[in-house]
Amino acid sequence: MRRRGSLLLLAAAAVVAAVAAEPASTLAGPSRPVTVPPRDRGHAVDLPDTNPRVQRRHTGWAPEQIAVALSAAPSSAWVSWVTGDFQMGADVKPLDPKTVASAVRYGLAADSLVHQATGGALVYSQLYPFEGLQNYTSGIIHHVRLQGLQPGTEYFYQCGDPAIPAAMSDIHAFRTMPAVGPRSYPGRIAVVGDLGLTCNTTSTVDHMASNRPDLILLVGDVSYANLYLTNGTGTDCYSCSFANSTPIHETYQPRWDYWGRYMEPVTSTIPMMVVEGNHEIEEQIDNKTFVSYSSRFAFPSTESGSFSPFYYSFDAGGIHFVMLAAYVDYNKSGEQYKWLEKDLAKVDRSLTPWLIAGWHAPWYSTYKAHYREAECMRVAMEELLYSYAVDIVFTGHVHAYERSNRVFKYSLDPCGAVHISVGDGGNREKMATNYADEPGHCPDPLSTPDPFMGGFCALNFTSGPAAGRFCWDRQPDYSAYRESSFGHGILEVKNETHALWRWHRNQDLYGSVGDEIYIVREPDKCLQNSSRSAYY
Repeated sequence: MRRRGSLLLLAAAAVVAAVAAEPASTLAGPSRPVTVPPRDRGHAVDLPDTNPRVQRRHTGWAPEQIAVALSAAPSSAWVSWVTGDFQMGADVKPLDPKTVASAVRYGLAADSLVHQATGGALVYSQLYPFEGLQNYTSGIIHHVRLQGLQPGTEYFYQCGDPAIPAAMSDIHAFRTMPAVGPRSYPGRIAVVGDLGLTCNTTSTVDHMASNRPDLILLVGDVSYANLYLTNGTGTDCYSCSFANSTPIHETYQPRWDYWGRYMEPVTSTIPMMVVEGNHEIEEQIDNKTFVSYSSRFAFPSTESGSFSPFYYSFDAGGIHFVMLAAYVDYNKSGEQYKWLEKDLAKVDRSLTPWLIAGWHAPWYSTYKAHYREAECMRVAMEELLYSYAVDIVFTGHVHAYERSNRVFKYSLDPCGAVHISVGDGGNREKMATNYADEPGHCPDPLSTPDPFMGGFCALNFTSGPAAGRFCWDRQPDYSAYRESSFGHGILEVKNETHALWRWHRNQDLYGSVGDEIYIVREPDKCLQNSSRSAYY
C-alpha cells in the first residue's frame, strides 16, 4: 500500500508539473509587466565580402539569390532570382534584361517538372550625382509567378533560361500554404526584423531554420547596405561617422547581393514575405528611394489590389495577413489607407478567423530608441485596425524584443491587438537597452528622429501612471514583457481561437524559449466590423 501511495503521489506531482509548465494565456487578462535585465549579447560584426557564403559561386547566366514568396492566395507563388553580376564604378552600363529568359519548370516530383511558367526581368541602378561616389547597377533580376498550384503541397522547381547551356538552377522545393479555411494553418511562422548580415545574423538564421518554419515574415531592415559608403567603408552608425562628410546618404549596394546569396539556402525553400524598413530608403539621383527593395523582392501587390510594393495582403490558411508601410503616406486621405479600408472590408472571418498585421516601426514600444517615432501612423490607422479586431501586430526597428498586453490608444483593452516587436535579428547597429521610463531617458516629445515618418502626432496621456505627461516613470501596464536580445519568434496557430507565440533568443539553447504565451481570440466579444461574422 505504501508503494501504491507513493506512485499516486508521484503521478499527481507529474500532473501538477505538467499544468505548471503550460504557457500563460491572454484569456487570464493583462499580465504584470516584466523586464529582463540586459545580458551579454555579443558584438554584431558584419560578414566580410570574402566570406564564402556571400561570394558569387556561379558563372555565366546561372541563377543565384533564389527566393520564393507567396501570392495573395495559396494557389499561387512567386519565384525570384538573379543572373549575371553587378557593376560598380563611375560609369556603369546596365545589362539588358532581354539577354536571358525568365522561366520556372516545376512539378510534384524532382524528376517530373512537367509545368513551366514565364515572367519578367529588370535591372536597377543606384546612381549618385556627385563626383567620387561609385555608382551601381544590378544583375538581371527575375520574377515569375506560378499559378494553379494545390494548397499545402510540396513543389519541386528549377529556374533560369532553358535555351542557354548551364543557365538553369539546381532543383529546389517549397511547400504552398494550406487552403484558406478556419481549420487550416501553417505549422510554424517565423517572424524576424532588422536582420542584417553579421555574425549574429548567422546565429539567428541557423536558429530559425532549426525550428523548421513554413513561412517567414521579415518586418523591415534587410541588408543594412546603407551603413556603408560606396567605396565599401562601413560603420555601426552612419550619422555618427559620415553624416557631415558626405553630400548624400550613400549605400554600398553589393551588400544586397551578399545578403541574397547568404540567404538562398533558406529563401529558396521557405516562402519569405518582406516589408520595407528605414534602412531600405536608400536615396539616390532624382530623389528616388527604395529602388533596391522594390526591385529585388516579389510582392502580391497586384493580386491584393494595392499595386504597391510597400503594402499588400495575403492569405495563409485561416490567417489574413496585412503588411503595411511606415515610410510612405499612411494618412486617411492617402492611397494606403483607402486600400486598407477596402482590404479589411473584404476579410471573411468565417474563412480567415485570424487577422495579423505587420510593419516596421512599432506603435507600442517603451525603449528610449525610436520612442513613439511612429505616432503619426498610429493616430491615423489604429482605430481602423481596432474596428476590424486585428489580433496581432508584428514590428521591428527598436533592436530589442517587447510584447504588449492587448492595447488600444495606450490603454489596456481586451479587444486591442497584441503588439510584438521582434527587435533584433542580428543587425550591426547598437541594440536598444535604455527605457523611456528610466530617470533621464525620456526622449524629447517635440522631435521626430526620422523625417520619413512624417511629423509628430503625440497627445498627452490622460490616464494611468503618466497622466498629463509624455513618458511613464515605470514600465507601463500595456508592456507585458521586454528584453534586449538577438533572436526570432515562432507563431503556431493551433485553431480558430488559440495561437502559441514563442521568442527564441540566440544565446539560449535551440530547444529553449525566452518568452511564450497563448494569444487567444474572443470573436464574440470583439468583432465589430467584418464582411461576415466569426466562424462560430
